[in-house]
Amino acid sequence: MGYRTRLAALAAGLAMLAAAPLAQAQSRWATQGVRIATEGAYAPWNFSKPGGGLDGFEIDLANDLCKRMNVRCTVVAQDWDGIIPSLNAGRYDAIMAGMNITARRQEVISFTRVYAAGPGGFGVDKRGPLASLAGLNTRFNLETQPAESKAAIDALRAAVRGKTIGVQVSTTHANFLNEYFKDVATIREYRTTEQHDLDLQNGRIDAIWAAHSALTATFAQPGFEGFAIAGPGFSGGVLGAGVAVGLRKADDELRAMFDAAIAAALADGTIKTLSIKWFKVDLSPLQ
Repeated sequence: MGYRTRLAALAAGLAMLAAAPLAQAQSRWATQGVRIATEGAYAPWNFSKPGGGLDGFEIDLANDLCKRMNVRCTVVAQDWDGIIPSLNAGRYDAIMAGMNITARRQEVISFTRVYAAGPGGFGVDKRGPLASLAGLNTRFNLETQPAESKAAIDALRAAVRGKTIGVQVSTTHANFLNEYFKDVATIREYRTTEQHDLDLQNGRIDAIWAAHSALTATFAQPGFEGFAIAGPGFSGGVLGAGVAVGLRKADDELRAMFDAAIAAALADGTIKTLSIKWFKVDLSPLQ
C-alpha cells in the first residue's frame, strides 16, 4: 500500500471515528425527541393563537430544523423570565424565543450559530413628542461603530429626557435602556411585549423599545395605526450577537445537530423565505 493510499485510509478512519458520537447522539435524540421552549408572546417571532397552539417564525423554523435533524420535536410555551432556569432544570432541551447571544447568557447556557439578526429601536405615537426622533432608517452597531453609536445615543438621550419608556424585562433591550438611558428617562419593565404595547396604545408611557421586527408586527395590528418606529436602529454590543437556539452546556451533540440544520436552512434560502413571510424583511444573518 502506497503512502497516499495509507494516508487516505487513515483520514477515512478518523472521519468515521469523529462521526460516531454525532450518530449516537442523533440516535439518542431521535429516540427520546427534542422539547423546544418558546415564549408564545412575542409576535411574529412566536405567539399563541386565539384558538390555542403556537405559531410564528420560530415555530415554523423549529419544525423545519427538526425535519432536517430527523428528530421528533415538541414546542412548548414558557414564560420569558423563567425560560433559562427551566432549560437548565431539564424541563425541555432547547430555547427558540427570539433570544440574542450575550456574554452573560453564555455563562449559564450555550448557543448554536445565529439564525436571525436585526436591530432594535423606539416605537412611539405618531402624534406624540417623540415622533420626530432623528435617524429613522439608519442603523448603528454598538461594537463596530462605537463613535457613531455614541453620537446617535447622545442625541436620543436629550430627546427622551423625562419620558417613560417601556421594555420587556430580562432582555437585551432592557439592558440597553438601563445602560444608556436610565439616568435621563424612567424605564418601565414588563413581563411581555404585549403588555407594554397596550400601555403605549393607551398613552400610559411615551415610547417602547423592542426589536424592529416585533414593532413592525405590532403596528400592523388594528388599533395601532397611529404608532410607528422612530429614530435609528441599534444592534451588537449589549444587544447581543444575534438570535440563536439556547441549549444546556453539556449538550454538545445536540448543538452540532442544530448547527448543521441551521446552516442548511440558511444555504437553501429557507430562513430567508420564513423571514420574509413573518417579518416582511430578510433577517438572515450575514454568513
